[in-house]
Amino acid sequence: MKIRSVSLIGLAIGVLSIFGAFLLEGGSYHALFLTSPLLIVFGGTFAAIIIGFGFDKFLNIFPLIKIAYFPNTYNLEGLINNFIEISIIIRKNGFLAVEKDLDKLIYSFPQKMVKYVLDGNDAESLTNLASLEIKAMQARHSLNILIFTKMGGYAPTMGILGTVMGLIMTLANVGDDPNGLIRNIATAFIATLWGVFSANIFWFPISDKLKLCHLEEKQMMEISIEGILALQAGEIPSMVKARLVSLIPQRDQEKIV
Repeated sequence: MKIRSVSLIGLAIGVLSIFGAFLLEGGSYHALFLTSPLLIVFGGTFAAIIIGFGFDKFLNIFPLIKIAYFPNTYNLEGLINNFIEISIIIRKNGFLAVEKDLDKLIYSFPQKMVKYVLDGNDAESLTNLASLEIKAMQARHSLNILIFTKMGGYAPTMGILGTVMGLIMTLANVGDDPNGLIRNIATAFIATLWGVFSANIFWFPISDKLKLCHLEEKQMMEISIEGILALQAGEIPSMVKARLVSLIPQRDQEKIV
């Protein structure tokens, strides 16, 4: 099963389990979706992100959510096999013959690194260029991950804020309409529910998914640079294979032809 499908199934299980239990225990659907708690929790969380990171970073959370649930997948076994095929081409026809076969390297990063080799860069320059790109990627991804981690911290606090506001309203209206008091109490505790729920079902899991996406992209880049260095050094295909296969888990090494 694809990782994106598993993530959506996990989200569905979380929503159904928590809200389903609430409704099974006699909770009201109407009470669950009161406007005030939702406004306090989500509006307050979004406001904190805008204040702390800026409006442009806030707008970026929506494409990041899509990336978290529909991430790019990296076929590392296929990439390694591509490097092996190219090493065979180089042994037969020389490195310049690779230029017309760049599309065999299915990702833009290894294609770009091969072009650097064709431009005459040595191994040290290639390593430095790759290191700079990986650091830049890591800084960018770390900021994206931090935003959702912060949202996971802000949301429960906003829920508590909603609870306090609801209880203040309840105490301020003691002796008035009983139905109004009940509504204020519901608003108070529903805000806490939404704060904790959104943090632990939405924001923290998205942060974790983005961390996983980062690690997968980083592994693709590390395999690519090792492959490029092996090709530049003129290593034979069996050594290219041995070098790259050592970078993936044991269970996946058998998939390399």
